[in-house]
Amino acid sequence: MRRIIHVLALLGVIGSAQAASDYPYPPRSFEFESQQQALVMRYMDVQPVAGVDEQGVALLLHGKNFCADYWVDTIGLLRENGYRVIVPEQIGFCSSDLPRRYQYSFHQLADNTRALLDSLGVDRSLVIAHSMGGMLGTRYALKYPDAVSKVILVNPIGLEDWVQLGVPHTPVDAAYAAERKKDFASIKQYQLRSYYDGDWKPAYERWARRLADLYEGERGDAIAWSQALTYDMLQTQPVVHEFGNLTVPTVLMIGQRDRTAPGRGKAPKAVAETLGDYPELGRRTAERIPDAELVEFDGLGHLPQIEDFDRFARALLPHL
Repeated sequence: MRRIIHVLALLGVIGSAQAASDYPYPPRSFEFESQQQALVMRYMDVQPVAGVDEQGVALLLHGKNFCADYWVDTIGLLRENGYRVIVPEQIGFCSSDLPRRYQYSFHQLADNTRALLDSLGVDRSLVIAHSMGGMLGTRYALKYPDAVSKVILVNPIGLEDWVQLGVPHTPVDAAYAAERKKDFASIKQYQLRSYYDGDWKPAYERWARRLADLYEGERGDAIAWSQALTYDMLQTQPVVHEFGNLTVPTVLMIGQRDRTAPGRGKAPKAVAETLGDYPELGRRTAERIPDAELVEFDGLGHLPQIEDFDRFARALLPHL
């Protein structure tokens, strides 16, 4: 029975809408068992540029609305500076398996990530995490501090506890119904409003289209269900209350025009107007984390690494 499940999992990956051509480097498969089922996690493992002094391993963690390939420019920068770069797509996202029955938690995703690195013989890494990946990166650093040399959080979500502040909890079935309605137009509108503070540029369309293609592909229903389950994870598993427990060197890189706040549209107006204030959230979070460094990007939003990569790179290099 286990062999049959495993074969089906592999067929799901091969038949997914995310062809290998979408990725800047060949994606690989990590086969493992979790919660009594065989699963496949897809990832990129990219070696440093030949001839450059090796600096160790960098682990890149993606956001909820993105796949591993949006790190393409950052991967190139790290390679050029001597890093081996490992970029997983978490279970429930993109080309990795999308199990219908899975207890999603940041603890579980951290364990899955640790299992991947163990399989690759990686004991310790620099962690660079964006958006939802920032919540996962924080949990990973809290759970495996000896495995993290430094964590760099790029516009992480989870700097505030939305439900505690007054955002109504969205049941999974309601979240799934909303996910099934998503298309390129609605995705663009959300990103325009939350990520880019109303300033859309042609370069952003690639990544909005990438997400829309997931919903419209042959695994669209499974994508929507996984997104609903992981949205519940965002609502119910805040990390903001544990920032003071971080013991690894931490850098916060915050685009000041970011206004991302999941669930804002369902909150009372008085609450909604206070959410997603990243200038304030960045400063407040830096004060909570012992010895944290704060880098602020005036004029940039949720994706500094895409909006102005050169500027992002200049800010990132001193922290490698």
